[in-house]
Amino acid sequence: MKSVKKTVTLSFLAIILAMSHLMTGMAGQTVQAAEDGVKDLIIFQNVPEADGTFENNRIDLKALNVYEGGHFSVKSEQLTWESSNKNVASVDDGTVKMTGQTGRTFIEVTDGEYTDRIAIHSKKDRSSSSKGKPDTKPSLIKEEGERYDMIGHAIENMTIEEKIGQMLMPDFRNWDGENVTEMLPEIEELVQEYHLGGVILFAENVVTTDQTAELVSDYQEAAEKFGLLMTIDQEGGIVTRLQSGTDFPGNMALGATRSEELSYDVGHDIGEELNSLGINMNLAPVLDVNNNPDNPVIGVRSFGEDPDLVGKLGVAYTKGLQDSGVAATAKHFPGHGDTDVDSHLGLPEVPHDIDRLFEVELHPFQQAMDADIDAIMTAHVTFPKIDDTKVISEATGEEIALPATLSHTVLTELMREEMAYEGVIITDAMNMQAISDHFGPVDAAIRTVKAGSDIVLMPVGLGEVAEGLLDAVDNGEITEDRVEASVERILSLKMNRGILKEETPEALEDKITNAEAVVGSEEHKMTEKEVAEKAVTLVENSDEVLPLDMNEDESIVVLGGSYIGSLGDAVRNYYPDASVIRASSSDDISDEQWEEIREADKVIVGTTTATVAQRAESSPQMTMVRDLSGETDAPLIAVGFRNPYDIMAYHNEVDAYVAQYGFRSASFEATAATIFGENAPSGQLPITIPDYDGNVLYEFGHGLHLN
Repeated sequence: MKSVKKTVTLSFLAIILAMSHLMTGMAGQTVQAAEDGVKDLIIFQNVPEADGTFENNRIDLKALNVYEGGHFSVKSEQLTWESSNKNVASVDDGTVKMTGQTGRTFIEVTDGEYTDRIAIHSKKDRSSSSKGKPDTKPSLIKEEGERYDMIGHAIENMTIEEKIGQMLMPDFRNWDGENVTEMLPEIEELVQEYHLGGVILFAENVVTTDQTAELVSDYQEAAEKFGLLMTIDQEGGIVTRLQSGTDFPGNMALGATRSEELSYDVGHDIGEELNSLGINMNLAPVLDVNNNPDNPVIGVRSFGEDPDLVGKLGVAYTKGLQDSGVAATAKHFPGHGDTDVDSHLGLPEVPHDIDRLFEVELHPFQQAMDADIDAIMTAHVTFPKIDDTKVISEATGEEIALPATLSHTVLTELMREEMAYEGVIITDAMNMQAISDHFGPVDAAIRTVKAGSDIVLMPVGLGEVAEGLLDAVDNGEITEDRVEASVERILSLKMNRGILKEETPEALEDKITNAEAVVGSEEHKMTEKEVAEKAVTLVENSDEVLPLDMNEDESIVVLGGSYIGSLGDAVRNYYPDASVIRASSSDDISDEQWEEIREADKVIVGTTTATVAQRAESSPQMTMVRDLSGETDAPLIAVGFRNPYDIMAYHNEVDAYVAQYGFRSASFEATAATIFGENAPSGQLPITIPDYDGNVLYEFGHGLHLN
């Protein structure tokens, strides 16, 4: 009996302990619920900052759980949706479909405890161009009141650490010497510890479509209260990060087409690919006016040298990108186009006064601001005529001008006040030498926030910068009101683009399936091909040597350094027996190859330059082109793979010159098609090509046609 009683007693104690543990757990959950439980359910589109546009007479409404702690998340399950007037619109799981009838309906959602509604008014669209009965046009009529001030409530309940975290956007390109292609526990911990507002991705992070979709999904899962700005530099052309995406030609190629429609299409297609992967912010387009042929960092990333052209095409690209649901970012304010120093490596200066800046550099940015672009990136460039503030370089001890990124005059007085910009300001990467060579990482971060920046991109030392900004708030160097103004803009952007935490995220498999259908789609490849073909600019065609009309017994030599294999492959699509010689200088060409060149009936040479030194007449590549001219009597056809300025070094030595503005496959294929008469070139120079003395060789707008 004693043993039985002992067993029963032990069992009873075990049950008591288990119940105690369970109740402790429940108590903890109850406390958590009391502190941060759901306090309301609202329709997302009722929030003032939320987009409420219809597409094809339908709109997808979302419902948000609102928590005591001020944050919110998308709720998609256990909801009941109703339409008060089904003659006007029906609703199914939040998807509203208009019937085409005029009138008003209220769409209501409830979770059984909380309820919200929004009105939809459908009226005749008198502006419709269709004949007969006018179409109907639906519009949302939002509910109003303090209930929908989601951003205000969120900011009231955020700690200062959370507010600072929203302003930080680091990169996690590598970790312990390895490329970051999947979420690591250490990175997840940093996202949460510093309450990060966003992360920027690079080519090292985005290798395949399925891997990228999973990585981005894991980042969003790691965020605690608010959705992350998942950002990338996917400009097109030479700055293309996605390794599995469509390789769209860059801005200068678009400038050569002169087409707003194609600029919109490229922006929209890039946006569709990013959106399908969960990447919600693109650091594009570049709106720098490239009026300096010696610019080593902008060049073909610009639409051209004309402010009107840059503004027109930049706005079209922006609209395409933002219509896809992805935030656009104009860069690099106030303008990086008229520089001859790479701000990754040094501190450039733009010497112009404010009148000239408004006429040229600032014009495209003002156009983008007026078109409601989501964000603008700063330039690590000095503008002494608008801010002559001098500071002491930490590296050299010398007096230097203050870069625009750190200038209150540029970011607040000029951009915010004079140009009336209300969107997000993001810095260029803070690890670039124009900043890191002269300012400590914490000092630079404090200066840029005081100047007016909302997001500090790629801070050098995440922990140190976060702590430094907190200390600056504590000691009054930065006011909390200043921080909250930035957080309000950041959360407004997230609201406007629907960047929200989801209680029941879409299944990863479904995300991947959708992304694989969108990224690199045939439709996007057709856009890529059209832009490449229409961008090709025939700059020179002496004696009308182009298009080539080859006999079977004739020979072609294709010669050059970087990317010559790509041009060779494209040429062989038209003339399979073409010989390809890889050489970056005359010394690379063997005696046997020289003999082959002398005997060739046609010679095609490609050049690739990014710097003034590479384009100099004395450079090995350019000397080689002139040596070719002296060694062959055959027509010599030159192709500038990247910069159209290459012909400056050999314009008297070649019979034809083609500018293609980039080194992606579609551009080489378009050039080969032009050389052999399969593509009628229509590109016009978006820049002026001078000689070395500054005289005009080929003017802006120049472009020949084939007969």
